[in-house]
Amino acid sequence: MSKKPGRRLLGQNRMLWLLDALERDPGRDQLIDMLGARVRALPLGRVRDVLHGTWLGHPVHPMAIHLPLGSWMSAAVLDVKPGRSRQADLLVALGLAGAAPAALSGLVDWAELRREQQRVGLVHAWANTAAVGLYGASLVMRLSGKGAKGRLLGYLGLTAVGVGGLLGGHLAYRQAAGANHAEEVPHVVRDGWHRVGGVDDFPVGEAVRCVVDDVPVLVVRESGGEVHALAERCSHLAGPLSEGTVADGCVQCPWHGSVFRLSDGWNVEGPATAPQPAFDTRVVDGHVEVRLPGDGVPDTVEGAATAGATPGTDGGRTS
Repeated sequence: MSKKPGRRLLGQNRMLWLLDALERDPGRDQLIDMLGARVRALPLGRVRDVLHGTWLGHPVHPMAIHLPLGSWMSAAVLDVKPGRSRQADLLVALGLAGAAPAALSGLVDWAELRREQQRVGLVHAWANTAAVGLYGASLVMRLSGKGAKGRLLGYLGLTAVGVGGLLGGHLAYRQAAGANHAEEVPHVVRDGWHRVGGVDDFPVGEAVRCVVDDVPVLVVRESGGEVHALAERCSHLAGPLSEGTVADGCVQCPWHGSVFRLSDGWNVEGPATAPQPAFDTRVVDGHVEVRLPGDGVPDTVEGAATAGATPGTDGGRTS
């Protein structure tokens, strides 16, 4: 039978098939549970948030890997040219020095991931650990005057780094590890005020989940009457903040413990590195309304608890 013009059969990408199989394989889950518990038990204090990257606004690990990766790739280029062994040796040593903080930042992030992500992340860590071992042996050979063996081990180490990079890319771009899971909220919710329920629908101090334009929104009313609203899905891994704990003007995600300030969504504690999108709120005729800040819609309605505008599409409270 002849094929139609312009058509071709597309085979499944073998690499993606293997990676998907790795995500589904529970064979290392017991080891993952043990390692994850030990990492979370490390007495790092506030250093843990520094390693997560809460101060930076995104994970530190992708930035930290540039020093070892750049150093080792440069050493590989110099190894091709005769007479540049001293410079290559220095770069190998510099890469090894930079590997420790990169590994530690990646480890604390890995401990707070979903199970499928942890399965890929564990093999990613193994590949990079192998790379460090090979480069460590390479440096020993180089300093012992066995340059040829040192260069060979260096190239083997660079190959292991490449495998680790492939797995890291899969984690970041296919599994969305480290991505901001609340970034789309300002682009999905339409401009204007959205009614989400009556004031009495929001018990004081309790987290209530509402929906605005198909976007889950967390609403909390304080004892003084002030109402706060944040995107309900945690920016870390989309955990349900409405099931979390509200205390001291903050809400804590029930999945991985990220803490967000209710007044503006700021990520007070990690592992979340991005704040929650926060909404303006007001009360009109006994109903709570929310909108994205700075949406450009003029305020015209009188009688609101804060400056008002014509209500937009109504949202709704969900149980």
